[in-house]
Amino acid sequence: MIAIPPSSGTAFVLRARQTLTVVDPCGEQVADLVAFSLDDIREVVSSGRTFDYASKTRLTTGDIIYSNRSNQMLTIASDTVGTHDFMLTPCSADTFRILYPPGNAPQRGCFENLAEALAPYGVTPDNIPVAFNIFMNVKIDDAGAITVCAPISRAGDRITLVAGMDLIIGLTACSAPMSNNNRLKLIQYMISPENI
Repeated sequence: MIAIPPSSGTAFVLRARQTLTVVDPCGEQVADLVAFSLDDIREVVSSGRTFDYASKTRLTTGDIIYSNRSNQMLTIASDTVGTHDFMLTPCSADTFRILYPPGNAPQRGCFENLAEALAPYGVTPDNIPVAFNIFMNVKIDDAGAITVCAPISRAGDRITLVAGMDLIIGLTACSAPMSNNNRLKLIQYMISPENI
């Protein structure tokens, strides 16, 4: 199991049919995940395509995450939580500047951490899409208002995804206090050599 320290990120290659398991070891911690085709980084995860084909916005075991070219990137093989977000962008210095009280805002978010980790793969900041925000708990009321609530994940909860193609994965331990019940913690992950 590999640890991502609080408020940081990493990037790595995930080959077709390999599995990626993301674990919340402490509970109530979000992990932002983005994926790019290893063959062409212009092909990226797409929340819009995924929601279209799933006909729902709450993804869990058995659901497929599609690319902007309608190719299968990741399939959720198992999921102990069932609550994740695929609508909100990775938090950033601008997110904190706009949404947090002056003087209380972190200076670096998942966006900056992803940009730094993905740069060696040729991914620029403008290429970073909406993330699949693992364990993030977002509520939308009847009027369309969005509320970010504390994650319902508990220590040891996990999600396992199977790659449908060779991918570059960006993964963070989210930096946004409001997304993590105001306690920033580590995230762990593990890559298995073949499909489960």
